[in-house]
Amino acid sequence: LSMRIISPKGDFFVSTSQDSMSNVHFRGASTTKTFTAAAIMLLHQEGQLNIDDKITQTIPGKDIPYVPNSVDYAIPYKENITIRQLLGHTAGVFDVSNTPIPENVSAPYAGVIYTDYIKESAPEHNFSFDELIRAVAANQLSYFAPSEGYHYSNTGYSILGKIIECVSGMSYSSFVEQRLLQPNGLENTSFPSLGNERQLPAPYAEGYTYIEGELYETTQDNMSPHVAEGNVITTVDDLCKWGKLLYSGQAGIKYDLVTQMIDVKPTGEEHKVYGLGTEYAEGLGFGHNGAHAGYMTVMRYDRETDIALVIYASALNADDLYGQMSVMYKVAQESKQILGYST
Repeated sequence: LSMRIISPKGDFFVSTSQDSMSNVHFRGASTTKTFTAAAIMLLHQEGQLNIDDKITQTIPGKDIPYVPNSVDYAIPYKENITIRQLLGHTAGVFDVSNTPIPENVSAPYAGVIYTDYIKESAPEHNFSFDELIRAVAANQLSYFAPSEGYHYSNTGYSILGKIIECVSGMSYSSFVEQRLLQPNGLENTSFPSLGNERQLPAPYAEGYTYIEGELYETTQDNMSPHVAEGNVITTVDDLCKWGKLLYSGQAGIKYDLVTQMIDVKPTGEEHKVYGLGTEYAEGLGFGHNGAHAGYMTVMRYDRETDIALVIYASALNADDLYGQMSVMYKVAQESKQILGYST
């Protein structure tokens, strides 16, 4: 367990491991969504897209739609889905990396999670946005009509990744690196996209996963199914800096757009409240959590106290994810109290 805090009273780093350093790499999982949301807001800010456009509309200044007009992207309710709804998980897009494909579907992967099915026989398979969306379109899967509810969807963020590529003409990783990482001095953050890019750069924290009473070493993994929604590799230094810059309006995204990102609403799910690529935790502030095999992360920025913090564990309790997250919240809140800030 390691934690970085940036505060008006100073910057702090603590770790339960004697040899741990603040530049150790780990998988930040769904904290990736803060980068994807920021990339979309940056393109909106520059007039290259409008987050209230339908994804079937034509990209400003181009003669192509936000997502391809192809069979692969013929998902349910496509004509009614907006970019904003994808950002806030209210588009109803079926999530092929978290929800098993319905058993009544006529496909070899019926009854199981699509990405797990493919990786079982091909661990280094190169997933693409097109393939992931195709699995939704081919089986006409959806949670609900757009704006009719909330359902967290990694695949919805895969569509956002595709939109970033179509609008910018760059790969997702190249756009984020050139427009967000480099300008903000995040030199130890990367977004692997190939199936064989399974190892973390040195130095890194080995990841372990606790499943049904057994502990497994799970450091290496194929992150190509998670581009734009969970593939970030980072450090506590970089991620904490990013949280502070983004949510204080200093990362290149204008403050009025950041205000839209943090306009959180009740979800009725475990994420409780959600904005645009942004969660909120009482006493900690705005940011995002991340959970992937071997790693769990909390990143938050409290605008009232100007405190940014990142806490991550290089072990994931798959038997009690939310119990582990609650413990990490408590550690973070108590750390703020030690610094003299009420939570």
